[in-house]
Amino acid sequence: MEIIGYAASVLIGISLGLIGGGGSILTVPVLVYLFSIDALLATEYSLFIVGVSSVAGSFSYFKKGLIDLKISLIFGIPSIISIFLTRSYLLPVIPDELIQIKGFIITKNIFLLLVFAGLMILASYKMIRNNTPVNVLKSRSGKNTLLAVGEGTVVGMLTGLVGAGGGFMIIPALVNLLKIPIKKAIGTSLVIISLNSLIGFASSINHAIIDWKLLMSITFIAVIGIVIGTQLSERIDGKKLKPAFGWFILVMGVYIITKEIYRVLII
Repeated sequence: MEIIGYAASVLIGISLGLIGGGGSILTVPVLVYLFSIDALLATEYSLFIVGVSSVAGSFSYFKKGLIDLKISLIFGIPSIISIFLTRSYLLPVIPDELIQIKGFIITKNIFLLLVFAGLMILASYKMIRNNTPVNVLKSRSGKNTLLAVGEGTVVGMLTGLVGAGGGFMIIPALVNLLKIPIKKAIGTSLVIISLNSLIGFASSINHAIIDWKLLMSITFIAVIGIVIGTQLSERIDGKKLKPAFGWFILVMGVYIITKEIYRVLII
């Protein structure tokens, strides 16, 4: 299964480089189901893998002038604060046995995977309807900025909770609320994802036992994937691939929900 896991790690990077998101949503399932890593620890690993991969992918966008650093801070600062609070104070207080109903037990790991699966289904919906016209809000820029800050806070909480970079939420916010061209939105998204993920990883690293050899090997392969993805982005329109990738993520999300509900019933 590990060989399949390493192959999937390449896809994580390719997706991040090509469409600026989506790859991170695959990281936790790959770690849990193909590398047999505990779900909570997988969220920690995911933050590092996605963070380092996004840093690598952002370089080519930076060289082309396709990164808006000011917007990265506007969106990124509330995300970072939200991630820190989630990883430091929310996750530690979630009990190992979260819910018990008539003998059925939902553990912390199952809960995180179910939340993650729900996030995957939301991401798939946004990707599948990729070809619909973008509706840019006509409200004042100040109000749009406040909305972007609010969405940054939500993205940070989700990133801290389940280890996903949130690119599928960041890019629409940058395009719709802040009126950034799609190519620049992808580059800016990678910067935001890298800041969110690496700071989230650093904020809770003391609470996890890290297998650095495994983590670095997966990260290295994901970085190779993102380099390939950024090169492909010059030849392929990532927007055309989003719906197909969305359907794949939808199937994965349904699979995780089915598998974890079955696990609850077995337990």
